[in-house]
Amino acid sequence: MEQTFKIWETSRKIYLKLIESYSIEQLNKIPEGFSNNLIWNLGHIIVSQQGLVYRLSGLPVNVSEEMTNKYKNGSKPTCNTTQEEVDELKSLLFSLLEQTKKDYASGKFTTYNEYTTGTGFHLASTKEAIEFNNYHEGIHLGFMMNIRKFI
Repeated sequence: MEQTFKIWETSRKIYLKLIESYSIEQLNKIPEGFSNNLIWNLGHIIVSQQGLVYRLSGLPVNVSEEMTNKYKNGSKPTCNTTQEEVDELKSLLFSLLEQTKKDYASGKFTTYNEYTTGTGFHLASTKEAIEFNNYHEGIHLGFMMNIRKFI
């Protein structure tokens, strides 16, 4: 799992660098032909990781219900994200990664409710969910790279 966590940490550093390159207005802009924006994608990967790893392991998530609803699968931005919210998301990028690493190392994840993702991946364990999470975050990084061409 060490390499999986290393990939995840590198991915999160790329996300942070990308987000810090844009103004709050640019982060909130939904380009024509898109259904979301840069900051929604950041919130989405945070909320999705918590659902895939914690919720499906039968554990409480480490984000608010409000945040979950705002960025969950199938949601769309309905209002502008504030700078305060952006700062919170940036902080969560690494605090939740570290919490997951700690919880995994301590054996906190003992059960997993099997789940098949919308892309057809069957997840049967927390380990598989963490590995899939890297794939999921890669997809959304690609979306963000595309969005930034239009803002």
